[in-house]
Amino acid sequence: MLSLFLPAAWSLAADAGEGVLPVLMIEGAKATLPANLPSTIEGVTARQIAENINALTSAETLNYLPSTHVRERYIGDRNGVLVMRVNSSTSSAQTTVYADHLLLSNFLNNSYSTAPRWAMVGPEEIARVDVLYGPFSALYPGNSAAGVVLIRTRLPDHFEAHVKFDIFGQQFNLYGTNQSYRGTHSSVSLGNKVGAWSYQLTADHLDNQGHPQTFGTANQATVSGAPAFTSVSGAQRDLDTSGNPRIITSAIGADHTLQDNGKIKLVYDFSTAVRATAWLGVWQNKSTTSVSTYLQDANGQAVYNTNNAGAGRYVKFADDAAYYTLSGSSPGSAASEHVLQGLSVKSANHDVWDWEVVASRYSQNKEVSRSASNTGSLLDSGTGVIRPSGIITVGDGTGWRSLDLRAGWRSDGEQKRRHQLSFGYHTDRYTLASQTSAVAADWLSGDAAATPNSNSTGKTETQALYLQDAWQAHPDLMLIAGGRFEQWRAFDGSNTNVANSVPYRQLQYAGRSSTDLSPKLSLALQATPDLALRGAFGTAVRYPTVAEIFQVISLPNNVKQNDPDLKPEKVHSGELVAEWNWANGALKNGSLRTSLFWENKRDALIAQTDTTVTPNISSIQNVDQVRTMGIETAFDLGERLIRGLQLNGSVTYTKSTIISDHRNPGLAGTDQPRIPDWRATIVGTYHASDALTYSLSYRTSGRQHNALYNTATHAYNDVNPNVYGAVSHYRVWDTKILYRITQQWQAALGINNLGNFKYYVNPNPYAQRTLFASLIFDY
Repeated sequence: MLSLFLPAAWSLAADAGEGVLPVLMIEGAKATLPANLPSTIEGVTARQIAENINALTSAETLNYLPSTHVRERYIGDRNGVLVMRVNSSTSSAQTTVYADHLLLSNFLNNSYSTAPRWAMVGPEEIARVDVLYGPFSALYPGNSAAGVVLIRTRLPDHFEAHVKFDIFGQQFNLYGTNQSYRGTHSSVSLGNKVGAWSYQLTADHLDNQGHPQTFGTANQATVSGAPAFTSVSGAQRDLDTSGNPRIITSAIGADHTLQDNGKIKLVYDFSTAVRATAWLGVWQNKSTTSVSTYLQDANGQAVYNTNNAGAGRYVKFADDAAYYTLSGSSPGSAASEHVLQGLSVKSANHDVWDWEVVASRYSQNKEVSRSASNTGSLLDSGTGVIRPSGIITVGDGTGWRSLDLRAGWRSDGEQKRRHQLSFGYHTDRYTLASQTSAVAADWLSGDAAATPNSNSTGKTETQALYLQDAWQAHPDLMLIAGGRFEQWRAFDGSNTNVANSVPYRQLQYAGRSSTDLSPKLSLALQATPDLALRGAFGTAVRYPTVAEIFQVISLPNNVKQNDPDLKPEKVHSGELVAEWNWANGALKNGSLRTSLFWENKRDALIAQTDTTVTPNISSIQNVDQVRTMGIETAFDLGERLIRGLQLNGSVTYTKSTIISDHRNPGLAGTDQPRIPDWRATIVGTYHASDALTYSLSYRTSGRQHNALYNTATHAYNDVNPNVYGAVSHYRVWDTKILYRITQQWQAALGINNLGNFKYYVNPNPYAQRTLFASLIFDY
């Protein structure tokens, strides 16, 4: 039968992915998969996760799929943005993540700070993860322009219990920090099927002390005469990303995170053909970010900040005639409680008709973060007995809700399936409620000022209808055509303006709307028994997020302006694929796939400076045209080279270019930031016996720029790209040993970043060599 470019053999049941929709049975090395998914698909199973990946979060399960990476800087990072072929590590709204049909993607903003809610699913719950590349299916919204992730969790058919305990740690050595950072992780789940009822209860706890995320610097001051100063020692010196000398004075943002996640999944089978599922998940987090200084005065006391007068205004270093001021080093804290609720009712006739109703709601019941202000005291860390003032940001009430009505129809019954029609309705609403206020005294527990520094509110809403037909015109030829009609609006937008001593004033924004149609087309041909070919074309519309158009943020060293008139991004994407699957010979059941892909994006939403107005305005703006092209090759050799050894991997080359930009014409012909040129993975798994498995994996990423081309200097700023502050290349080896002690007990040892490679994502460092030990009980 026709191959649709799926990963190595597995069985996707009717309730997986968009399971109520028609499925096409694919034999041999390929699998059962919905026929209305016309894009390249790669996946990873629960067994592969257990054997190959030191995964303590669900985000980490994706890092060895082709052209896929999650920006998880440390274990438990809440800002783990999903990166795929054509989106950057700060573009969170260009990929879509679902778990059991429920939306985990956070489309409140398109930012490093609005990553998918990975913590709502623990890696031990996962049955399978699949990645769909590109906007080629009408089933998914415009936010899937780069791709879609489908997570399927386990559902028990008998009583089962699972317990897992992990310990992990790293010795982090950078600048003046040489310290051990450790953590623990534990999870437990119970499940059973009793008559028509099934249930799954899970609990997950993570306690991790992360490494520093940023570093303070000394800034040379312009002075006259010989002012008062304080002599200090302990500074670290190197070259910054532009190749200029810099002085590092402190380590900031080492995040101690305590995360708890509890979920209940209840299933009731009304009959063999109709099933209802209810989902309730609660995630809580408490976080503190600490500061440590490298500087000491002549008396050995720690020096944190400079102030505005006297001997505290400047510092001097030995053998350096210049005077310096110190950048602020402020601690912080955060507390969160988020709730995900979901309900689905679906049929599973696998005959002529199937249908499904899915409703979900994600609520940030509590979202509070605090940061200390710089007191100007040399000796004040911000956490002393008398604590300084600060800033508090409250996002309570922010969240989203969605509803999907889906149906599928097959012509000619279950076996022939000449046509497989999918159609449905979708609606969602995103609500922003964010307020930033000053805290006059004791930043850690003091009350917010009556008048906020900023107060941003707003809503966006999308309604969509889609229709898609998978027509198997011949046993070796399938045409998939469809379209998605979307109507979007933004409303109830407002924020405050207190800049430049302007009195507090609430700005109200007029509502906006847009209506768009996104056609899709895919043609697949089984050219020979071993060779399948496909061409796909799709358009997508990525609407501005509620934060991009309505939110203003005013924090120390971080001011963000909004633009209520942003246009939606309009994407035209294509893919040409050739895949070989060998049923015989030395590479029996092996596969090799090569994909040529491209994306042409109009009105791309990118943070830049408008040089055509005076004064220049820096904000998120529409860039006229960005073009991304690339080639991706993935292979799976199975166990055909050496008995017991499985090998799979991928190589990707990408070039992303700004074609035209009327607001900053000098950027035409330059690179889009944070899109690496080369990416590659390879995973080797050796089954030494039924009980013992060894795994060694490699992942690498090449050159990418951390910012737009500097039209003033006519050069990219990151001429020194592999230091703190850049988006560097990396070459990382990971390894794992899994031993099945008995039928119920397993133990695992692992190391991530075996070679202790130091790499960065502007400006933060990733974890260095990290050791893992795990004990697992399954009943």
